Amino acid sequence: MQRHNPVISAIIPAWNEAERIGTTLYHLRRADETSGKRLAEIIVVDDGSEDDTWRRAEPYADRVLRHARRRGKGAALETGWREAKGEILLFLDADLGETASYALHLVSPVLRDAADMTIAKLPPARRKGGFGLVKGLAVRGIYCLSGFRCEAPLSGQRAMRREVLEDIGGLPRGFGIEVGLTIDALRKGYRLLEVEVPFRHRETGRDWSGFVHRGRQFLAVGRTLLQKWRQPI
Repeated sequence: MQRHNPVISAIIPAWNEAERIGTTLYHLRRADETSGKRLAEIIVVDDGSEDDTWRRAEPYADRVLRHARRRGKGAALETGWREAKGEILLFLDADLGETASYALHLVSPVLRDAADMTIAKLPPARRKGGFGLVKGLAVRGIYCLSGFRCEAPLSGQRAMRREVLEDIGGLPRGFGIEVGLTIDALRKGYRLLEVEVPFRHRETGRDWSGFVHRGRQFLAVGRTLLQKWRQPI
């Protein structure tokens, strides 16, 4: 059981997010001030950005950590949580904008001991993106390897007890990070709960760059599932 007022740390990985990081952090701060659930710290990990992401983050973040080169989302989150002091860790994307004001909804089930990890279920996308191949692969893979039917397997918006990450030993790398984290936590016996939260973030469309992104994601998720299948439980 958590004590009454556990320390909460928000960790936000960012790469070339100068246009949105300030808005995201501003509204996260507002949520912190009005919700009654106090964030002990907001940590931004600038993953080798080529713009001034870190400068835009500084007025709102308690700490801005910087990678000298781009190492990927998993590495950025790993840097962030290892440096954080929180007993509860809140992972958020940098492009949530105004909807970051809903972030602390994810923390409530963990605080009341209804879950060890929460995963945000976002509203339907406003524009057509892919054809559901990546999500379908992730849903089936997680179910086959853990027995858990996940509706939002690719969601990066999560809250969890620190002990979850300490127990599993760290985070997977690449686009398969969310899928790998879900499987690792379930295999260790932790309780996962999906929570509807009205987050919005940048959406990829049915254009060349969108298909390239989803193609890379499909391959990464497939590699992660294969790795977890080969791993002893």
